[in-house]
Parts: sequence; C-alpha cells; structure tokens
Amino acid sequence: MLQQIRFFLIIFCLCYAHGIAQTPQYRTIAHGVEYAQFTKQIKALTEPQSTTQTATQATATLPAVVYALRIDGEKARVQLVHAKDAAIGLETTSQIANRYNALAAVNAGFFRMTGLTSGDAAGILQIDGKLLSEPFKERAACGLSNRSGRMVAVFGNVKWRGSVMVGNSIAVPDSLQQVLYEKFPLTGINRARNDAAFSASEMVLFTPEFHRTTLTNQHGLEVILENNFVREVRDSAGSSTIPVNGAVLSCTGAARAWAKATLRVGTPIKILSELDALYASDNARQTRRFRNAQNIVGGVSLLLSEGAINLTWQREAAAEDFALGRHPRTAIGRMPDGRLLLVAVDGRQLGVSYGLTLQELAELMKDLGATDAMNLDGGGSTTMVVNGSIQNKPSDPTGERPVSDALLVFPRIKNEGLNKK
Repeated sequence: MLQQIRFFLIIFCLCYAHGIAQTPQYRTIAHGVEYAQFTKQIKALTEPQSTTQTATQATATLPAVVYALRIDGEKARVQLVHAKDAAIGLETTSQIANRYNALAAVNAGFFRMTGLTSGDAAGILQIDGKLLSEPFKERAACGLSNRSGRMVAVFGNVKWRGSVMVGNSIAVPDSLQQVLYEKFPLTGINRARNDAAFSASEMVLFTPEFHRTTLTNQHGLEVILENNFVREVRDSAGSSTIPVNGAVLSCTGAARAWAKATLRVGTPIKILSELDALYASDNARQTRRFRNAQNIVGGVSLLLSEGAINLTWQREAAAEDFALGRHPRTAIGRMPDGRLLLVAVDGRQLGVSYGLTLQELAELMKDLGATDAMNLDGGGSTTMVVNGSIQNKPSDPTGERPVSDALLVFPRIKNEGLNKK
C-alpha cells in the first residue's frame, strides 16, 4: 500500500513540475469534436523577498486557464472566414461564428485595428483559394486543405512573389511568358498603398474581395483591369471602383512610371502570384503543400516543428515583450494522427490567469499532443466560442474585441457549403 502511495505521489509531482496541474478532460460536443477546459500551473521566477533568499527559492506558481478543441478532420472541418466576408472590416469572433451557425470558433490572424483599412490582415490570408493579403516579413503560416473528406494542415514560413505580365492572351507556357513578355513586380495585395514609398515603388493589387473601391488618395496612378485586359488608366486619381470581374493596380514611384509608359486601354494582362516555403527540411514539398491549401492564416511565431519546439519570433522580427511576456494566447496545432488543436489561453487576470510566454505556449501545445503548431493573434483578441457561447474571458476592459478573421468548426455534412445564416 505504501509503495502504491509513493508511486502516485511521484506521478503527481512529475506532472506538477512539468506544468499541468490538471489533466485535460475532453468531452465530445459533436461527432469528431472534443472540448476541454483546465488550468495549467506555470513556475515563474520572482524578485527575492530578502537578501538571503536564493534564486531557486524566488519562484511562484502562476495559473493559466486553457480552453482546447480537438478536431478529427475526417468527421469535422475547419474553415477560415473574414469579418464581413471581405478583405477588410471587423466583427467579433462570436458574431462571425453566429453568422455561419458554427459549432465552435477561435480568433485567427493578426490585423490592422484602425483606419480606413481596419481589419486588413497584417500578414498572409487566403480564403477559398483566393489570396487576400500577402505574407509580412516571411512570418509563420498555417495552411488548411479540405479535400477528399478530410482536413490536412501544413505549418511553416512562406514568402510571396507577385507580378503583372503584359501579354496574357498569347497561349504559351508561363515559363516562356516570363521570358518573352514584359512584367513588373507587385508589392502588395488588398492593403493601403504606402505613399511614404512614393519616390520608390508601390504596385498594390486590389481585388473585388477588398471593398467597393480602393479607398486610395489621388497621389497615384490606378489601372482598372477587367476580364484580363486594361479597361482604363486613371492618373492622379484614387478610390477607383473595383470591377466584379477584374481588379485595380494602384501605383506610385517607379511602378507608376512603368504603368504609364506600358499599359494602354486594351492591353492584355496576366497576374502572377506564387507562394514558396522557407526554412523547411524539404522546401519543395512544403511549397507544394502550401500551394494546395485552400485556406492560409498567418501568425507569429511557429511553436513546434516535427515534434520539437521551434520558436521563430526573432527571425520574424517580433518584439521581445510579445514573445517573452505573459499574454492571452490563441494557437493552432496538428497531432500525429492528423487531428487539429485549437487552443485559447486567458491572461492579464491577476490571481486567475496570467497568460503564457511563447515558450510556455509551445510546451503546452506539445503537452496536448501537437507535433506542429503556430501562435495566432492573442491579447485582447483571444476568444473561443463553443455552441454559441464565449468560453473564455477576453482581456479587454470592454469585453470581446472585434477581429478580422476567425477559424470556424463545422461538423461534416453531405453539403460541404458553409452554414451561413
């Protein structure tokens, strides 16, 4: 009997030292979808209370309340949705989930919070195969494919190459077009044009998903494209209407000069846009997987790669406090059997839930069984919704924060379309 007691005490101490004081107890909320709430205890160094106190004695145990969804991709699916179904605009996570009658949801990528383009993704965002925003500083990304009745996730860093090519009506391979026909690089998609770069070069592509117009000022040249041809060239003009079956190129600096000299009404145009994986053990394979993903959301930073902790925030030029401070966090991960993890952690609640550093978040995701994982937008954005109710306690004093996009969970049904209300 004494040996049994000792055994259980050893197991308890090991678990406690590792950080989880409470084992997650998942409950099934739908076929293939499980939900758990538990508290993770974090051991943190504190300032010594006296000159005789050693560093090892100066520790405290801080709670962090965790909310986790475990999703079987053959029985349920995850869909990325933007607020107001556009490339800009804000809604709360619960509003987006309610609009689509989603089973569950978490907030997703980083975004611009103010200005005319509030809700614009601050990094890569692709929905249903349409790239709405380019990567920023080659930061982390998670791609989701929903093919052949199952979800497949890919994690890594990505870069983007985009360009405008003259002569798309000529039926030759892309490789020959890039040699035979003139082209100019794009610098962005569906974002505010950087007029500080006026003397350099900006060529931003605006697609119909952005807004009714480009929302730009008059300090540029805008080329209206329709059905892959130039329909109009507007110099020293802004806020051009975006055709439903076309796009607008908004140009400054060298890009403006090139467009003015090269593009005329009736000129055939082809837009080239490609993603490439970076820093992977097999970049070619990762590139194929990202190019096959229908939905891609950006984050900062990677947390896990192939079972090992892999924090990339320094390479991605994130702030030190963002990485090392304890904040509310949202994360997405993949388990060895292909199941997805969506996790939210409360923070900034003294005595209740202090939040996690990126290192602690990576350890949590590993504890929960993930082999690959990425940190999503957090802080006041962190929100988890299950069955129409907010499960966590968003940290903003005003309550749930409006966000740009969310990851929605749906049970699989015969009709794979979204359940939009």
